[in-house]
Amino acid sequence: MPSYTILHNLLTQQPVPEEGILTRQLYDDQVMRVVLFTFSSGQRLSEHTASTHALLHFLSGEATVTLGQDTFEVGPGTWVRMDPGLAHSVVTKSKVIMLLTLIKGSPNK
Repeated sequence: MPSYTILHNLLTQQPVPEEGILTRQLYDDQVMRVVLFTFSSGQRLSEHTASTHALLHFLSGEATVTLGQDTFEVGPGTWVRMDPGLAHSVVTKSKVIMLLTLIKGSPNK
């Protein structure tokens, strides 16, 4: 098995639904899980927390992200790092493609 993973053009890995949210797991091992989200406009990921460090990378579209008590308008190129346990939510204002990376820990744990 190669010591790398390469995916060309994440914007074309999964269709954006006309209504709703689609997810596709792109990678998973003992260190990290990577999930591609595609949202139609007006979708909501209700407030929740993650048990690990998490990264959000918005690849296309516009959304409102709430991190704890702070709210941000985000668009293509926005990158977010969150500590474990931080309450957060996403509300899309347009069709959105977002990459989620969950950091599980080091391979030595």
